Amino acid sequence: MIARVFLYEPVIHLPGLYPICGDYSMCGIFGIVMKEEQTLGPILIEAAKRLTYRGYDSFGAATIAGPTIDLRKDVGKVEEVAAKYHFAEMRGQRGIAQLRWATFGEPSQVNAQPHLDSDGDLVGAHNGNVVNNAELRELFLSEGLIVRSENDGETCVHAVERYLNRGYTFLDAIRLAYGDLEGDYAFVIGKTYDDKLYAFKKGSGMVVGIGDGFTCVSSDLPSILPLTRTIIRPQDGEIVTLWADRVEIRSVKDGRLIERQPELVTESMDAVQKGGYPHFMLKEIHEQSQAARELLHMLNSNREVKTLVEKMKTARILYFIGCGTSYHAALLGAVYFAQIAGRAVIPILAPQFIAQYVPTVNYEDVGLFVSQSGETKDVLNALEAAEGRGMTCYGLANVIGSTLTKETALCLPLCCGYEISVPATKTFTNQALTFLYLAYRLAGRDVDVLDLTPSLIDQTLEMVDSSVNALAEEINAWNDMYCLGYGLTYPVALEGALKLKEVTYAHCEGMLSTEFKHGPLSAVSKGYPILFVAGPNDIPLIISGLNEVKVRGAHTIVIAQEDARLRTNADKLIVLPTSDAYLTALLGILPLQLLAYRMSVLRGYDPDFPRNLSKTLTVD
Repeated sequence: MIARVFLYEPVIHLPGLYPICGDYSMCGIFGIVMKEEQTLGPILIEAAKRLTYRGYDSFGAATIAGPTIDLRKDVGKVEEVAAKYHFAEMRGQRGIAQLRWATFGEPSQVNAQPHLDSDGDLVGAHNGNVVNNAELRELFLSEGLIVRSENDGETCVHAVERYLNRGYTFLDAIRLAYGDLEGDYAFVIGKTYDDKLYAFKKGSGMVVGIGDGFTCVSSDLPSILPLTRTIIRPQDGEIVTLWADRVEIRSVKDGRLIERQPELVTESMDAVQKGGYPHFMLKEIHEQSQAARELLHMLNSNREVKTLVEKMKTARILYFIGCGTSYHAALLGAVYFAQIAGRAVIPILAPQFIAQYVPTVNYEDVGLFVSQSGETKDVLNALEAAEGRGMTCYGLANVIGSTLTKETALCLPLCCGYEISVPATKTFTNQALTFLYLAYRLAGRDVDVLDLTPSLIDQTLEMVDSSVNALAEEINAWNDMYCLGYGLTYPVALEGALKLKEVTYAHCEGMLSTEFKHGPLSAVSKGYPILFVAGPNDIPLIISGLNEVKVRGAHTIVIAQEDARLRTNADKLIVLPTSDAYLTALLGILPLQLLAYRMSVLRGYDPDFPRNLSKTLTVD
């Protein structure tokens, strides 16, 4: 029987096509099963509020009671959407809520989650990404299913629906759908005329809660702990069935029952929200491997990457335009393009682009405009000026639905999720990795080698932790220092210096190592800290720079792969894992991010919210 569905849709803004990725990393889902029908709206609202650190551009909820699904969703923050559509009144025996951090299709009501199946008797929501979303949507349409959105959360619903339509049991339909859905995700789904919810995961986080007369499931602990502290942590390849009084875990592979004892959570809510880390900056530093993994998934599945690469290949002049951290990534990208693909690129700060290059550009040129927020005013000014001259303009941003994503011909997402800490960490790494990936594609080289990046990031953070902690203690008293690099590591030195300035308030200047003797050398005194980031191909040059400052009393620190020559010449070597020169440059930023964080904490500052700074700069 088809459910009666109450979907509030005063105005639906149909999104432009952003054929990119699913709701990467962040987003938040919550589902609950009660014994009897009751008012669930307040529970769903409060659960969603506790997940707002995972995303906030749209919010939706569905309650299920007998034959009825009450579905309400729209663009906006939890409180706004809940008040607008009277979520507090929603009743049911089961409920699902979702907050979206959009990366596939701009934020809109039709793309907001949860989603229905074709007939309206299934409802589900996900967090994560389904990288074969485009192919599955085409398959569903060819089979006559009703696909209403571009969002891969809806793809998860239809993936289950198509097997239910063929007569499979719910568990078998999920097992088959799991094989069809590629990527990292967690998903919860329910059906009319039923008393349970189903949830399954692959790569993304999911936690199950067991309470007195109810069970629940969520992307993360904060939405569960106010209700119960008794939890179960499902693993990849497991299906959880939730009744009001029990849960059951079965294997996707063969359907066998899996026994797992519940555990009791004792951590505070603040610690849980930060994943056990004392600050969001440290948490986000450690999230970089997963963000990189999901970015590579997206780039490998995105059909528009080929279009972008071909357009870059034929451009008269190619520009990378950004500000701050995004400019540093663009500068590194330009070196990647030159060394890997033999393609010259002009990396330029957005305001200077207007003064220096806009009068010369035309329709034969291509610009890639880079911004974490997609709302950086300087970048948008440069974009407007470039478009006025007929330039083909593309974007790279972390917030789909932002102005940059709407105003460019194509905008690739950074797939970092919601970065709460003001200093950019994940976004720089994924910007640099995107440029590296595009350079490989432009050169016709195999991009599979980049699949090593996430594990190398984790390995780096583990290897450098103790040495960075010791270094922070050694140099914390200094309020003046330099960070030097050459070639591929020059942009990394600039970004590392920026991180130190942002959160320690010390003056750290990033500079090309060979430029140091042209004036700044006069600043060196006994014990003066000078950091070098060294690539494996530049060691003789770096050794020259080391000795130049060391004989004048400087305390020299090198971030590089293990090398006997560097150990002999430097006071301290922070060792990176062995990799090629391109990945070494990318990995080199990690110790500098950690150093900035450690020194900030030692000085008693909050690294998440440094003074005078904002995450999004919307003024000239």
